[in-house]
Amino acid sequence: MRFRRQKTADNTVNVTPLIDVVFLLLIFFMVSTTFTKESELTIDLPEAEGALAESESEAIEIGIDAEGHYSLNDTALVNQKILTLMKGLDKLAEGDTDKQVIIRADAKASHQAVVTAMDAAGRSGFVHLSITTQRSEK
Repeated sequence: MRFRRQKTADNTVNVTPLIDVVFLLLIFFMVSTTFTKESELTIDLPEAEGALAESESEAIEIGIDAEGHYSLNDTALVNQKILTLMKGLDKLAEGDTDKQVIIRADAKASHQAVVTAMDAAGRSGFVHLSITTQRSEK
């Protein structure tokens, strides 16, 4: 009598369907993802509105013209050096660094001139600093 050999069960896992599903998911996510690069950031800057501050009469005003020349309370300074600006601020403050410092710069003035004015006010000990804008004419 001849006995048939029993087939041995194949104990391997077929990974072909798994690979197919993974590739389908990969293709789906690649197609559904948007690849946009934001090249610029648009910002709408606020315009000045509202009442003037009450303490503006006691404030020290730094004016900057288009060429970068400084003036303190409408009095022109002899040069554009930061030390000259700091000495002028100290003279006008009379030791009171709680006064408001207002920077009014021409639209064509360099940013460096404005930063220098801010730096001079900070080095002189002023903490109340504001930069004015021009009212829009509607």
